[in-house]
Amino acid sequence: MGIAHPSQSMTEVKEYLDELAFLTETAGAIPVKQFVQKLDIPHPRTFIGTGKLSEVQAYIKMEEIELVIFDDELTPSQMRNIEGELKCKILDRTNLILDIFAKRAQTAHAKTQVELAQYEYLLPRLTGMWTHLERQRGGIGMRGPGETEIETDRRVIRDRISRLKEQLKKIDKQMATQRKNRGKMVRVALVGYTNVGKSTLMNLMSKSEVFAENKLFATLDTTVRKVVIGNLPFLMSDTVGFIRKLPHHLVESFKSTLDEVREADVLLHVIDISHPNFEEQRQVVEETLRDIGAGEKETMYVFNKIDAYAYTKLDDDDLATKTMENYTLEELKRSWLNQHENPSYFISAKTKENIAELRDNLYEQVKTIHARRYPYDDFLY
Repeated sequence: MGIAHPSQSMTEVKEYLDELAFLTETAGAIPVKQFVQKLDIPHPRTFIGTGKLSEVQAYIKMEEIELVIFDDELTPSQMRNIEGELKCKILDRTNLILDIFAKRAQTAHAKTQVELAQYEYLLPRLTGMWTHLERQRGGIGMRGPGETEIETDRRVIRDRISRLKEQLKKIDKQMATQRKNRGKMVRVALVGYTNVGKSTLMNLMSKSEVFAENKLFATLDTTVRKVVIGNLPFLMSDTVGFIRKLPHHLVESFKSTLDEVREADVLLHVIDISHPNFEEQRQVVEETLRDIGAGEKETMYVFNKIDAYAYTKLDDDDLATKTMENYTLEELKRSWLNQHENPSYFISAKTKENIAELRDNLYEQVKTIHARRYPYDDFLY
C-alpha cells in the first residue's frame, strides 16, 4: 500500500511499490496486490482515506489476505487504527526492513545492531500489545524482540536498550582497534544501493568468496580483504547496501559498520546501470553518505551490469519523448561523462567485461594516495 504525492508520477510510485514487493519476497512473504491512493498528505488517523481503506478491507476479506505492508513509516496510532479496521497484521516499510536485517544477521555484532534497532522501533509502539516479551509470534515482522505487556514493557525494553548500547560500545572499540592495527594501508570501500553487485565485484577484485546473491541486503557485516594489484597492497571493504527511506534506527545502530566508509580513502560507488531508476538510487546513496559524514570522499563511479542493460530503440517520430531507457549504452556513457567530473567506469562483474580497465585505474588512484602517505616508499618507483 502506497500513496502518490502530487509531485510524483504514477510510474515512480509503481517502481517504489515494486521495490517494496521485492523487500516482501526477501522477507519470505508472497506479494499479491498493490494499492495506491493519490493524497497531498497522509491521513493523520489511518494514513489512507476511509474510501480506500474500505476497498482494501473488501479485498482482504475476499482473498483471505494475512498481511498488509505500507511503503512509509506509520505512527503508532495509525498502525493501531488500521489494524483495528482491517483486522489483519499491519507492517510498515521500517518494520519490514528491520525484519529482513534480523533474518540476514549472522554474526553476534550484526545481531546486536539489529536487535537494538528493533527495540528502538518497538518502544513507542507498545500500547495495545498484549503478549509477553518471552513469547514469540511467528511470521514476518516478529523476528527478534517480540512484545510485552504495557505495565512492564517500557522498563524491560529500556533496560535492554541500555545493555545493547553498552555491548555495541565495546564492539565499536574492538573494531576501531582492528582498524588501527591494519596500519596506514590505503582503504577502498564499496558503497551503493542494495543489490547492485558490490559483493560480486568484491569477490572479483579480491579473489575471495564473499556471500553474494540476487536479494536485498545479502551483506550486513562489513567484510574487509587485502587486495594486491601489481605490487601495491591495499584494503577493500564491502559494506551494507543503502536503500530509499533507510530506517534511522538502523543508521544509528550500524555506526561501527559505517565507520569503514567514513575512514576509507576512496569510495567505489557501484551503480546498477540496468535498473530503470539508477539515477535516483545514486542520489539516495549520496544523500546517505552526506548524512554519515562521508559525502566529500574521493569517489569513483562503477556502473555495473552493462550485460543486462536494456536499450529500447525509438522510431524517428518518437525521438522527442526519448528517456533514459531509449539511450544506447554509448550515448548513456557520453551523457554521463559530460555531466559528472568523478572518474566513471562501465563494467559487468558477472561477465568480467572492462574489469581490467577498472583495476588499472584503481591501482593508479591507490598509488597516488600511497605516494602522498609514504613519499619515500621505494617499491613504487
